[in-house]
Amino acid sequence: MSETAKPIEELTFREAMAELDGIVGVLESNTLELEDSLKSYERGVALLGALQGRLTEAQQKVDVLMGELVGEADDAQRDATLS
Repeated sequence: MSETAKPIEELTFREAMAELDGIVGVLESNTLELEDSLKSYERGVALLGALQGRLTEAQQKVDVLMGELVGEADDAQRDATLS
């Protein structure tokens, strides 16, 4: 992990996933010193939290959009029963 890591909020979802995947690989390889492992782990936890937040936000947007679609169908059904 470089000392000039890009701030997490500036990473795209794909970049954050790739960085997290790299961190997991390095930690699993057991090649880092303890201090570097801790720094990498902290960065990984922060990346994971940010990614989960983005997924939750995306899911909420999808739920809203799906609700709007269902609402439109219900309105159409209601209009058909009035005539």
